[in-house]
Amino acid sequence: MELQQFKADFFKALAHPLRIRILEVLAKGDQQVNELQAILGSEGSAVSQQLSILRAKNIVYGTKDGTRVVYSLRDPMIVDLLAVAKQIFNNHLINTVTMLDKFNDESAQKE
Repeated sequence: MELQQFKADFFKALAHPLRIRILEVLAKGDQQVNELQAILGSEGSAVSQQLSILRAKNIVYGTKDGTRVVYSLRDPMIVDLLAVAKQIFNNHLINTVTMLDKFNDESAQKE
């Protein structure tokens, strides 16, 4: 049950579009908060709030560099997870398009 709870908490931490975008950006390389804000086109408080949640779940971590903090993915396998999620999404879209095509073909045949 402990593993399932970890998984549930982990996926809850990912369950926000801005947090996913932050992870996608960090998958390409470490970033400071102001760099993340600029890349994401989001205000500082929103990015900081989402980084705080990701830090609390040990998904990202910050390293002090003078007065700035540079954020990184804690586990490089996050990159693989994001790629798998994208593939699942693409598969879902392909299935949806296939069903729509089939429906359109059936509708055309009835006319």
